Amino acid sequence: MTTSQRNGQAPQSDSGRQVVVSGIGLLTALGEGPDANWKALVAGECGIGPITAYDPSPLQTRLGGEMAGFDAARFATKRQLRTINRGDRLALAAARLALDDAGLAHKQAGGDELGHRAGLYLGGNKSLGRMEQLIDELKVIRRPDGTADLAHLARHGDAIMPPLFFVEGLPAGAVFNISQTYGIRGSSTFFAGYADAGANAVGRAMRAVRRGDADVVIAGGYDDATSWWSMTLLDRLGVLTTRNDLGQAAYRPFDRDRSGGVPGEGAALLVLEEKQSALRRGARIYAELTGYGAGHDARTPPASDPEGRGLARAVRRSLADARVAPDDLGYIAADGAGTRLGDRGEAAALRTALGTAAGSVPVSAVKPQTGHLVGGGGALNAAVSALALHHGVVPATLNLDRTDPKCALDHVRGSARESRPRHALALARGIEGQAVALTLSRPS
Repeated sequence: MTTSQRNGQAPQSDSGRQVVVSGIGLLTALGEGPDANWKALVAGECGIGPITAYDPSPLQTRLGGEMAGFDAARFATKRQLRTINRGDRLALAAARLALDDAGLAHKQAGGDELGHRAGLYLGGNKSLGRMEQLIDELKVIRRPDGTADLAHLARHGDAIMPPLFFVEGLPAGAVFNISQTYGIRGSSTFFAGYADAGANAVGRAMRAVRRGDADVVIAGGYDDATSWWSMTLLDRLGVLTTRNDLGQAAYRPFDRDRSGGVPGEGAALLVLEEKQSALRRGARIYAELTGYGAGHDARTPPASDPEGRGLARAVRRSLADARVAPDDLGYIAADGAGTRLGDRGEAAALRTALGTAAGSVPVSAVKPQTGHLVGGGGALNAAVSALALHHGVVPATLNLDRTDPKCALDHVRGSARESRPRHALALARGIEGQAVALTLSRPS
């Protein structure tokens, strides 16, 4: 038994295959693509504002990071548009952006299918298909007194229910549509959850490439978190801010005056490749993905552990997997939930896992600029970490004016910090106690 096994940590794969990030597909309220998003992040721009897609007045939280002007018709066929909801559309678009950014030939760009050596690992929070048509059709079962006539629905359901409603609502619908569009015939998996879902997708995709199950993988997360259906769920969980009066200043992780998060719609998908394969085709390499760890708070949701024990375990496992010492870390992309307990638990977990190094590693959270992408939040942090390593700049945490003493770390505040980090951590926490940490390294 190895030392890492005795400590409950996963040893690094001995396959010798290294995994790199060669493409990034980003869609957030800040813009489309890695370049537009990175410029906006470094400049301190904010995409959060009052929700405009519908009347949010019945909700406690009426702010969100909406993507104005997103045109799914640029990325999906007419047939696909008739059978996929907005979240799936975001995923399909981000996949195209990631492949184009990686310079990989594909069916939509005049190439061939990506084939059986390509994989797809996605995370999201999808639970419903397109509800608009269903609501319209179900009006016929309403009695004069306003109650539902379920007997009528049972007799005439085939004529009332949209024929593809249940297919549209399949959680893994984006996996099918992306696989079909680009001819991805290798391993594929869908992870349901919150920020942890997209991060787990990236970590498991890394393992697939390491093991030799695939040579190239699209991995990440997506969510239409500002939709009415998503907001009605999040609004009742007590994790969102109700300070609508603060507008863009409402989301303030680690700040003394924080009061919860703000959702944002979007997607963050990465192209992961076996390093030698990427080098042979002359690909640009943003970063190497070197470590993956996971843990769980094992507490009743939505309360997280005050000491962040699940996250501490995830960080230790990820660093052990990457064979990176805490003192060698140069950046941490924090989960930054913005809740009283969540932020304190995250800071405590980093102090537990990193020891004395926790006070000297630059930390920031970009969610106050994009909104919390929920199922895509962890994958967004992975993309931000890769871009920070690539550009040598660490973005700041917006709205962090007065740090909570119990959240004391080396927070990057005010403006982006010039740096040359060698290694970075991307963190993600789920609302049910899940925690994921990804270690990324500057290409050697």
